[in-house]
Amino acid sequence: MKFLMTAMLIATPVAVVAQTAPTSAPAPAPAAARLTIDSSIETIAANPKGKAILDANFPGMVAHESYAMFKGMSLKQVQPYANGRITDEQVAKVAAELAKLN
Repeated sequence: MKFLMTAMLIATPVAVVAQTAPTSAPAPAPAAARLTIDSSIETIAANPKGKAILDANFPGMVAHESYAMFKGMSLKQVQPYANGRITDEQVAKVAAELAKLN
């Protein structure tokens, strides 16, 4: 029993020291992610230049009443549900414009 108590007393200061030891500097923030046609609409819209591209090609998309439902999807994912309002040509144009940003 004495041995167990002694071991606990010896271990306690080590645990306290380990808990109060200074932490290392935080990791640097990652570089801004590249915007691509596979990025979510929300991610593209969060970038002012990306939002301008969306607004130019799909006016009103970001203000659409269902935006909250599709903002996490890419244009390619939303396309089948857009009833022809998002064409392959528009997707290709947006992809080319996004590539110029990177």
